Amino acid sequence: MINQVKGTHDVLDLTLHNFIIEQARIHMQHAYFTEITTPILESIDLFKRTLGTETDVISKEMFVIEQHPNSSERICLRPEATAPTTRAFLQHGIQQQPWKVFSHGPMFRYERPQKGRYRQFNQFNIEVINAGSIAHDTQMIAMLERFFSERLKLVNYVLFINFLGCSADRAEYKKTLQSFLADNIASICPTCTQRATTNSMRVFDCKNSTCQKLYLNAPFIADHLCQDCISDWQQLKEQLTILSISYAYNPLLVRGLDYYNKTVFEFSSTDLGAQNAFCGGGRYELAQQCGALQPVPSLGAAFGTERLALMLESIVDSLTIKPKPTLHVIIPLSEKQQTLALFCADLLQRHNFCTETLLDNKSVKNMMNKAHKMGATYVFLLGDDEQEKKMVTIKNMLTGKQDTIAQADIISYLKK
Repeated sequence: MINQVKGTHDVLDLTLHNFIIEQARIHMQHAYFTEITTPILESIDLFKRTLGTETDVISKEMFVIEQHPNSSERICLRPEATAPTTRAFLQHGIQQQPWKVFSHGPMFRYERPQKGRYRQFNQFNIEVINAGSIAHDTQMIAMLERFFSERLKLVNYVLFINFLGCSADRAEYKKTLQSFLADNIASICPTCTQRATTNSMRVFDCKNSTCQKLYLNAPFIADHLCQDCISDWQQLKEQLTILSISYAYNPLLVRGLDYYNKTVFEFSSTDLGAQNAFCGGGRYELAQQCGALQPVPSLGAAFGTERLALMLESIVDSLTIKPKPTLHVIIPLSEKQQTLALFCADLLQRHNFCTETLLDNKSVKNMMNKAHKMGATYVFLLGDDEQEKKMVTIKNMLTGKQDTIAQADIISYLKK
């Protein structure tokens, strides 16, 4: 037997997944976002330019497509959706400002599988491109908070925020941070030792408990901001408070990709184990890395549907999940009635009635038991008498009531 590839998973019941996507789509449309889709295949160079060559995604986690020897294309499976959305914005010359879009679909990263974390995972992505005001950040965070708390009914989570400043702030801050790391180089793990010189702010992503304890005493970027960034940081916190959005300042929050600047945020839950973030995002500047002549200030967020589904499993009874349609099961009592059964099933389906036909020719008792286990509301019995008289016997499985009616009256009977 051939099993699924390690780090992938079969989803045999899409009820929660579809609920999350449906509710998110409605929520985004109410906020005047437009749904788009981008290809799963993208150029490797798109991500090398935008994510930074020192990020784990580029150095360890990308799935590269092996091309024909004569091909010069360098293609990968997309590891995230922000860079492709920015590419689409520039390639198609979008003039709308801001461009508010969302998308969802599979992403691919070669990382160690964990609870709710896979090598192929489904992600819902939200972007606001060409949006300069920090008020957009507040609006994005508030929109996500309302989605999680009101539409999904989640309660056991926390919103963390941090402010990474502008590029000039970070350039100066990195000197201070690297000095701190150099003074404590003997106390940090090998990964942080490497990052200390190549991508120093990424040390705060380290999960090593010794490193985490040490970094609580490190200098923090939010304490090294220029005057404009201090004003933006203060405005963000004030607006979140006015909107009654509870948050916690986390000076160690930097996110895992190089393109973030200014606002970063993360929604986390202890229900998910060590990898407890289920949504993250912030402000970024990617357009110039993708070929734009001028900066295009933007912000975005993404959440994984697998992780949200895990969180919803324990509260599924409180969700307003659309019930499955009423099931109608047609049972031909012998092979002679199978053609008639197919005709009746086709009639019901054309009138939008959910219908299944049992064609295995087992005993009536077995087929009735099967219909009951399937959750059928109505069972249609077709035997010799029904076929000869052009009738059908309909049993209501909830009440036990049974009627025999003309086949021509099936639709009008059900509509009553």
